[in-house]
Amino acid sequence: MCTTTFCPTSQHCLNTRFEAQVARTPDAVAVCYRGEALTYRQLNLRANQLAHFLRKRGAGPEVLVAIYMDRGLDMVVAIVAILKAGAGYVPLDCTYPSDRLAFMLDDSQPALVVTQGNMRLGIPRCASDVVCVDTERDAIASESTQNPVSKLNCDNLAYVIYTSGSTGKPKGVLITHHNVVRLFEATWPWYQFDEHDVWTMFHSYAFDFSVWELWGALIHGGRLVVVPYMVSRSPVEFYELLQRERVTILNQTPSSFQQLMRADEVAGGVHQLALRYVIFGGEELQMSSLRPWFARHGDQNPRLVNMYGITETTVHVTYRPLSMADTAGGSIIGRAIPDLQIYLLDSQLQLVPVSVPGEIFVGGAGVGRGYLRRPELTKQRFIDNPFNGKSESKLYRSGDLARLLPNGDLEYLGRIDTQVKIRGYRVELNEVVAVLNTHPAVQASAVVARADGSGNLRLLAYVVIGQGQAPPDAGELRTLLHAQLPDYMMPAVFLQVRDLPLTPNGKLDRDALPGPEDSNTLPNENYVSPQTMVEEKLSLMVAELLGLNRVGIKDNFFLIGGHSLFGAQLIARIRDTFGVDLPLSSIFEWPTPGQLAQRIETHMVTKSKAMIGDNAQNPLLQANSVGVEK
Repeated sequence: MCTTTFCPTSQHCLNTRFEAQVARTPDAVAVCYRGEALTYRQLNLRANQLAHFLRKRGAGPEVLVAIYMDRGLDMVVAIVAILKAGAGYVPLDCTYPSDRLAFMLDDSQPALVVTQGNMRLGIPRCASDVVCVDTERDAIASESTQNPVSKLNCDNLAYVIYTSGSTGKPKGVLITHHNVVRLFEATWPWYQFDEHDVWTMFHSYAFDFSVWELWGALIHGGRLVVVPYMVSRSPVEFYELLQRERVTILNQTPSSFQQLMRADEVAGGVHQLALRYVIFGGEELQMSSLRPWFARHGDQNPRLVNMYGITETTVHVTYRPLSMADTAGGSIIGRAIPDLQIYLLDSQLQLVPVSVPGEIFVGGAGVGRGYLRRPELTKQRFIDNPFNGKSESKLYRSGDLARLLPNGDLEYLGRIDTQVKIRGYRVELNEVVAVLNTHPAVQASAVVARADGSGNLRLLAYVVIGQGQAPPDAGELRTLLHAQLPDYMMPAVFLQVRDLPLTPNGKLDRDALPGPEDSNTLPNENYVSPQTMVEEKLSLMVAELLGLNRVGIKDNFFLIGGHSLFGAQLIARIRDTFGVDLPLSSIFEWPTPGQLAQRIETHMVTKSKAMIGDNAQNPLLQANSVGVEK
C-alpha cells in the first residue's frame, strides 16, 4: 500500500504536497544529476532560502517568474523555490533563438528571471529583474530555511508554458496548482507511484511532459534523475543510465522510444532494467512500431501505457495500457482520466455516433485557465460547456480527431487543422509560414509535414516567388527561420512552385503539393562539394539520412533538417562505416560534414598509428613482417 494516498477533495498546492513528503522522508534522495544528489531535506532547505530571496524581490501569488537555466540540481531547486514563493514559473528553453525568447519575455512580463551567471548573456534585453543563483549564492544562503508562509491557494498559477501559435507567435498556456495536483490524484489508482520509484527528467522543462516527470517523483517520495542533455540525445547512453540508476518510471514520446528500442535490442533485453511503466505521450503512437519490443519482452513487465494529452488540459487526458494485440490496430488512446470528460462533436457541436469521427473536446478539472493575454483566442478554444449548466464549466476545443470504438476506447485519427507534432513538440505550420512570408522575395508559402522512408515526420516548405524577384537561396531562408524559430520547426527541404494548389473552396490543397522528387528544390549557393573520400561518404550519408538530393561539406546538419534523433543514427553509421566511435556531442560541436570529416580522419590516423605501434611491440608480428619483406 502506498504511503502517499491522495484525497480527491484535497485543495493542497504542489509546494505543500512536496513539503508533506519532505516531512515523511527527509533523508531519502530527492534528485540527482551527474553523480551529485540532494535529499528531500536538502532540496527543501535550498528551495526555501531561494523562495524567501525571490519574495523579497517581488515574487508572490499570480506573479510570473521566468527561469532560464541549464539542466541540473539548481534548475530543480529554482522550480520548487518559485512555487514556494507563491509565483508561477515560465520556462525558457536555452536552445530557443533569441527572438523567440525575447517575445516570450515581452509577452509574459515576468517580475524576475532566474538564471545562472554563465547564461545571463543569453537572456534578451528585458525589463525584468535578474537573479543569478550561483553568483548570488551567498546572499541566498543567508535567507531563512523555514518553509515560507503564503496566501497561495490551489487556483493560483503554477506555470505558463508556451506552445506554437497559428498566428506566427507562440502562446502561453495558464495552468494552476489544482490542475496539476488533481492529475496525480486521478491517476494514482492505476500507477500507485511511491517512494520506491525512480523517475527520469528526460524532457525539457519547457515541454509539459516534464511537469509529470518532476512532480510525479517529488510528491510521491521518489528519486528524480535529471538526464544530461547530451545523454537524452544518445539512446545508448540513456539506456545505460536507465540500467545504472534502476529507473522504474520512464516517460517517452514515441519518437524517442523508437531510438531506445534499438539500443535495447543491441543490449539484449529488458532483464537488465528495473522498469515498472513506460508511459507514452506528446505525439501519435503507431502501435505496430511496438511489435519488436513486445516480441522480446512481452507486454506485462514493464507495462506500456499510451496517454493522449494536451498542454491546455494539463499534460494527460486519456489512459490505455497496451498489449501485443494492440499492435494490429490503429492509434488507440483509451478512455478519459476519471476527473475529465471527453466529447466527440461535429461542426455543429453535436455528439457524433459510435465509430464516426469527431473533434475531441475536453472538460473537467484539468482544463487550464486559457492563454496569457490572448482573450479572443481563449474564447475561441475554451468554450462554454453545452453539456453542463454551470457557467464556469469550460470545454477545450483540441483540434484533434478521434472516433469512439464499440468497446469504449478512443482511436486517435489526426488533426483537423495545420498543427502537427514533431518529436513531441507542437508545431503550428502557419507559424513557420508567417516567418517565411516576411522574406521580400516570397509572395506566398506553405509548409506541410510528411513522413520520410523511415516513418519520421519532417517539414517541407513551398514558396512562390514574387514577379521580378530572384529566388532566394535555401540557406538564406534557413537563416531567416533559424533566427526566430526553434530547431524542431525548421523545414528539411525548401521547394519553389509556380503557385499553391487550391481546393474548389479556395483553401490550400495540401495533398496536391508535389513531393521533393517532383519539385524544384531551391539551390544552396553556399554549396561546397566534398574533396576527400571521408567527406564524400559522410555527405552522402547525411543526404540519405535527411532525404536530400545532396549535402555540401559546409552545410550545417541542424539547419538542413537534422535533429538529435537523426544525429544518433548518423553516429551509428559513422561507427559502422569508418570504425570510429564518436560521442553524439561531436555533431553539436562540429555540425558540418567538412568539420566532422576532419575529426573522423584524425581518429582514423590515431587508430592506425596505435595499431602500428602495437604491431611493433609484438615479436610474432615483427617476424611475420620480416618474412613478408624477404
